Amino acid sequence: MKDIDEIRRDNMRLIELERGGPSEAAKAIGMSLSQFTNLRDGAKDSQTGRPRGMRKETARRIEVAAEKPEGWLDTDHSAESAPRSPAAAPHATGDEFVIVQYDVSGGMDTRGKLILDGEVAGEIKSWRVNREWLRMHVPVYTSLQNLCIVTGFGPSMKPMFNPGDPLLVDRGVKLVDHEGVYFFRIGDQGFIKIIQRVPNFDKPGFALRIISKNKEDFPPYDISPTNPDFHVIGKILTVWKSEQY
Repeated sequence: MKDIDEIRRDNMRLIELERGGPSEAAKAIGMSLSQFTNLRDGAKDSQTGRPRGMRKETARRIEVAAEKPEGWLDTDHSAESAPRSPAAAPHATGDEFVIVQYDVSGGMDTRGKLILDGEVAGEIKSWRVNREWLRMHVPVYTSLQNLCIVTGFGPSMKPMFNPGDPLLVDRGVKLVDHEGVYFFRIGDQGFIKIIQRVPNFDKPGFALRIISKNKEDFPPYDISPTNPDFHVIGKILTVWKSEQY
């Protein structure tokens, strides 16, 4: 059974999810980012080595700032944080987060189903990770609510990943401002490729160079960032590459 400090820490994580990330949550309740994360994670006491608790007065002040009723931080809301649909944002259970699969049927909004670039070799529906894993492997992301997974497809990005490998996507990234691996669509076709910004030599501005790891079979090509058929769905943050032995 959870004690009061564990419940309060879990509820701090719910505030973080609601506000779209730790920085936004800290700002909303009038704290520095370090103050917020210390309360959320239970910073350890230097003498006892145990997580510090939260004062009752602090809990009430946070509730007012977060527009929660009095006593909200002291109530276990874990049963309320289950996902509402297959395309829901990551949801918290204790110190763990379940990151769900990107729903390609919603990838076109009202325009129809997104067609992936190649046949998917099976799918991994979700990841269950804890905060420490996120801290170590995904140090930078726009918000927890924007994280999802997409299944790697097609041979064009081998050996970076194989068909069927899960990739972590940040849906909060909608522009290509530096080189990276992006999940994007051209029309109703979905792709995962490296994108570079390269200068236009015959006119002002930049073009986007679309690059596959398997360059022999999939040569690079350029596209204008203002092409109305080009839309960034998100940026790939990490890949879980499968190897068979």
